[in-house]
Amino acid sequence: MNPDKDGRKRTNIRYGLNVGVVLKEDQPTGYITYGKVQKILTSSPAHPHGIKVRLNTGEVGRVKEIL
Repeated sequence: MNPDKDGRKRTNIRYGLNVGVVLKEDQPTGYITYGKVQKILTSSPAHPHGIKVRLNTGEVGRVKEIL
């Protein structure tokens, strides 16, 4: 895995970045929703399940892919 595309590190996430996230309701299935980062919600530098972000659609999820 490319270290710059690791969604578990906050330093890799930028506003306007295209990402794939897993929404809370999709955690059992792992379904990925794609969009642009509107706001970074996780304040810690890393999170084992992915940094939590709000997409420009208003949906909130944890980053699994950075496109």
